[in-house]
Amino acid sequence: MRITETGLEGLLVIEPKVYKDSRGFFFESYNKRTFQEITGQDVDFIQDNLSRSGYGVLRGLHFQINPFGQSKLVTVLKGEVLDVVLDIRKGSPTYGKYFSLKLNEENKLQVFVPKGFAHGFIVLSEFAEFHYKCDNYYTPDYESGIHYNDPEINIDWELPSSDIKISEKDKSLKTLKEAENNFSYTVERFKNY
Repeated sequence: MRITETGLEGLLVIEPKVYKDSRGFFFESYNKRTFQEITGQDVDFIQDNLSRSGYGVLRGLHFQINPFGQSKLVTVLKGEVLDVVLDIRKGSPTYGKYFSLKLNEENKLQVFVPKGFAHGFIVLSEFAEFHYKCDNYYTPDYESGIHYNDPEINIDWELPSSDIKISEKDKSLKTLKEAENNFSYTVERFKNY
């Protein structure tokens, strides 16, 4: 397993060791002890989620408000997505900055998204199956998000706007500036994610 830092403190790209032969492949997608040793993170994942979405479907940018914030470990099982993570930690030197990376069934990359980040993805292939582990339960009353098309963040979703399909709920999300007064995430609180 190889870890790559992203430039946003705590946000990590994980490349698992994949064993391939004529029969196919095998890799260990998660091992708590190895994850802790390599990342330095003591995360207790308690919920797994799987979504299937068609081309152009954009989900995000989502997060849960404290005390129900979630760290996530995300990966793509089928197809390809552009995964996007936005720093929403007040006081962070990278507040309002985002990181994006293509995740697909071929590269088998994973992204560790700590609390204090908003997360989303858009499907670039005909469909994609997206899997993520969470360290806190989904709590609808504490869900929130940032509008995917916030002009100040200016995320390049790599598809024409006419191809993007987004839920009514996500269309109503606020910009980062409009939402920031509701944030309870600060850089001090998440120094040791």
